[in-house]
Amino acid sequence: MELFRIKRDIPFMRYALILNAISFATFALAVIFLATRGLNLSIEFTGGILVEARYQESARLDEIRQALERAGVAEPQVQNFGTSRDVMLRLAVKDLDTPSISSVDANGKRELDRDKLLATVLSAGGSGAEITRVEFVGPQVGSELAEDGALALLLVIIGIMIYLAIRFEWKFSIAAIVANLHDVVIILGFFAFFQWEFSLAVLAATLAVLGYSVNESVVIFDRIRENFRKMRRATTIEVIDNAITRTMSRTVMTHGSTQIMVLSMLIFGGPTLHYFALALTIGILFGIYSSIFVGAAIAMWLGVKREDLVKPVKKKDDAEPELP
Repeated sequence: MELFRIKRDIPFMRYALILNAISFATFALAVIFLATRGLNLSIEFTGGILVEARYQESARLDEIRQALERAGVAEPQVQNFGTSRDVMLRLAVKDLDTPSISSVDANGKRELDRDKLLATVLSAGGSGAEITRVEFVGPQVGSELAEDGALALLLVIIGIMIYLAIRFEWKFSIAAIVANLHDVVIILGFFAFFQWEFSLAVLAATLAVLGYSVNESVVIFDRIRENFRKMRRATTIEVIDNAITRTMSRTVMTHGSTQIMVLSMLIFGGPTLHYFALALTIGILFGIYSSIFVGAAIAMWLGVKREDLVKPVKKKDDAEPELP
């Protein structure tokens, strides 16, 4: 099924050097932001207390923040989510006396046992406030989640490299991994630059982007291998341009429909899905770009050729030598 058909091949590889220079600059900026600003890790990784409150009128964030500082909480994170009446507080464990803050009730759930924190939120933010959510994550649990998340990312990358090396050829494996890491680092760069919260949901979105990008790379690489069999007199550049052009209809349909769904989550999903959908949106857009201009171009520069993908067939001799 094709949404449209492009009759003439688009010379993508003609602009590969310029576009990859832009990609390298974007990648370098993302690395710089990660090194200098770092990720704004959620309490799932750092450990702490999350409190959500809802007010009858617009909450006074500055007064909540000042009241928490007077209570001994250093640099509290206070922000609106959803509406101006909803407030979210993130308090790091290192700033609080953990044993006096949390306890376990009869149902095994952690809850706040110090009224000072709740009273601060209720009184300073406005009248008619209601605590809607309280969560506690210990620092040891947060550290383990961070280590497990990094390990999961590493295992996914290794698995993709092995799969592509077996299915295609090592040059395509390297090209696909560079393209996929390009997407992941840029996603992390956006979160570091804007200091968006990096949570377990965002980590899951990053892993999903890895799979999504490698799927696009496999489609293009499959078409390149098929073109090497059909276009015997064409150059490598002509083969790659034709492969990308012939998959454009499929790319527009699949990525367009996926992007519509992700944008729906971003707009209507509320604060719970906001950063998850935001990471997917960035990853899908850059995933299309990297599969075409980064992955295919790197494979071309690594010197992929017909003999790498199409093994020559050995012809048997027409007549076998007679035995003496």
